[in-house]
Amino acid sequence: MKKILYLTLLLFGVTVCRNVKEEQPLLEAEPNEHLSGGSFLTTNDFSENAFGQQAKGLNSDQNTDFSVGNFLFRSNWVTAPASVQTLDGLGVMFNATACGSCHFKDGRARPPISPTEPLNGLLFRLSRQGAGTHGEPLDEPNYGGQFQEKAILGVNAEGKVQISYQEIAGQYPDGTPYSLRKPTYQFTDLNYGAFHPQVEFSPRIAPQMMGLGLLENIPESTLTALADEADSNQDGISGKINYVWDTQHQRVAVGKFGWKANVPSLLVQTAGAFNGDMGITTSLFPQEGLTPAQVALYGNLPTGGSPEISDENLEKIVFYQQMLSVPARRDYQDQEVLQGKMLFQQAKCNSCHLPTLTTGTSSPFSQLNNQTIRPYTDLLLHDLGEDLADNRPDFQANGREWRTPPLWGLGLIRTVNKHTFLLHDGRARNAEEAILWHAGEAQASKNHFKNLSKTERQALLRFLESL
Repeated sequence: MKKILYLTLLLFGVTVCRNVKEEQPLLEAEPNEHLSGGSFLTTNDFSENAFGQQAKGLNSDQNTDFSVGNFLFRSNWVTAPASVQTLDGLGVMFNATACGSCHFKDGRARPPISPTEPLNGLLFRLSRQGAGTHGEPLDEPNYGGQFQEKAILGVNAEGKVQISYQEIAGQYPDGTPYSLRKPTYQFTDLNYGAFHPQVEFSPRIAPQMMGLGLLENIPESTLTALADEADSNQDGISGKINYVWDTQHQRVAVGKFGWKANVPSLLVQTAGAFNGDMGITTSLFPQEGLTPAQVALYGNLPTGGSPEISDENLEKIVFYQQMLSVPARRDYQDQEVLQGKMLFQQAKCNSCHLPTLTTGTSSPFSQLNNQTIRPYTDLLLHDLGEDLADNRPDFQANGREWRTPPLWGLGLIRTVNKHTFLLHDGRARNAEEAILWHAGEAQASKNHFKNLSKTERQALLRFLESL
């Protein structure tokens, strides 16, 4: 009896020791890891209004400017002349009637779900081969720099775009199937002649808006230190700065905004969007984006003034964007999320999607200075391979290069905008598909992800959902 009891205890002890040995140590979050937007621009609002919350610490005048900027951002512009002169001058041709039409609830647009649905939030840059005086793309002669599928009453829009998708089947090494969808674009009903034989076009989805003031305040020296165009450390990653023309200051500057990092500041970005997306002139872009042939047809139509939006109102809209907070991380201490973060790092996804950056000291708004932020971007250009290429150069960016998009707020796009479409053209239906489209400099990271177990892949995706 004693012998049986001894053997039982011995076996139980071995089992306990084995269980203790096999237990994994608990992973820990970093201090303040949840403060994606730093001390002042992090919000705990995780509702459908998560992307529209203002920074902490604004004074009375700044609160007023934020509210006015919010109003102007969401307001629809109308055809001139109109009784509300502050908001007239729409068109002649345009893609949207309000900033908020594309950035609904300050969030991310999606491509049309059906062939008959309007393009709301998806636009097409146009150019022809060659470059302008400052390295900018050359406009397509008959349609300008942006295809506009809407127009005011009595004017023909430029045409329509039909989108179709080809499903591409794939399989992980463990046998799990997946499918990607490749878009094809067809321009139809062209009202101003044929495209130039060397036409280049690029689809662009309107991204979410929060945290832009923080990104604008990242010092040029930081990006210069991160850039490694010649891949001198031979890690396969060669981040590059896009040096672009700054219309405001009439000089070459570092590009930070746009899918190709082709815009240097929020002021230039906003003025350019008013001009290209809505046909609204500003002091920076005093002419509507019409071709010479279109000017001959419509140049004498009434306008909303010169310029159609005042510098004061434009600056309030810019201030509004600068002060939009970033949602805090959710579940950032969860063990599966922390495992996913570790796998993200092991796959070297963080080589481009850099977790932390520190803002500079040059902003007139203290909330934007000296902030440790977690945007998961390096703001640099990277070659993502031929499958994602638009084959359209833009200043220093070639046809295969894209700016690393920030990942903060990724997990709340479904809540705010009721979809999960990602990448520059919305082809990826979720984060998993977005990863699987990566190639070029990201090929090794994608291969690492594909070779993970199904449980590990799910942990990495869960980490992305927490951002």
